[in-house]
Amino acid sequence: MKLIYTLLGLTVLLLIWSAINPFEYFTWFLEVLPAVIGVLVLIFTFKKFRFTNFVYVLIFFHCVILIVGGHYTYVEVPLFDWMQETFNKTRNNYDKVGHFAQGLVPAMIARELLGRKKVINSNSWLNFVVVCIAMAISVAYEFIEWAVSLGTGEGGDSFLGTQGYIWDTQSDMLYATIGAILTLIIFGEYHRSQINKLMSN
Repeated sequence: MKLIYTLLGLTVLLLIWSAINPFEYFTWFLEVLPAVIGVLVLIFTFKKFRFTNFVYVLIFFHCVILIVGGHYTYVEVPLFDWMQETFNKTRNNYDKVGHFAQGLVPAMIARELLGRKKVINSNSWLNFVVVCIAMAISVAYEFIEWAVSLGTGEGGDSFLGTQGYIWDTQSDMLYATIGAILTLIIFGEYHRSQINKLMSN
């Protein structure tokens, strides 16, 4: 419980920091909204379904990515500006980190929910469905970005963050898919051990 409260406190502090003179408040609101909604859902459902600490840590880092991106906008994050200049890149690639996490974190959330609720008993089918869910979330987010851009015109450009790259939408979805697949390969066994540990307590 101590870890969970610590992560929640750090998230709140980071959110307060990000709200102080962000690059642009409309973009800040759009970027941090998923993190705020996600945290509220976790708080209200905590007594009914408690995730493993591993998943809470992953969710925290995803929130960090979203909140930092909201403060600076994904196009202006200083560290990635430095990387862009140092490695002669044509764009700030912080948004790709965000989309990678957008596949990785939901994949672990879905895996734990479906696995513990015994929705899918076959591990192979579970992994397949988890990747499909992560991809669907990525697609849905691209729809939202498209709708916001159409609805707000130039006001939504920072949120969209294409930076002139015509394949930005497709590459965003690819990064999310890669994130989902890699996390199952790298963390699958560890995640299973954490679930078993939680269930045995």
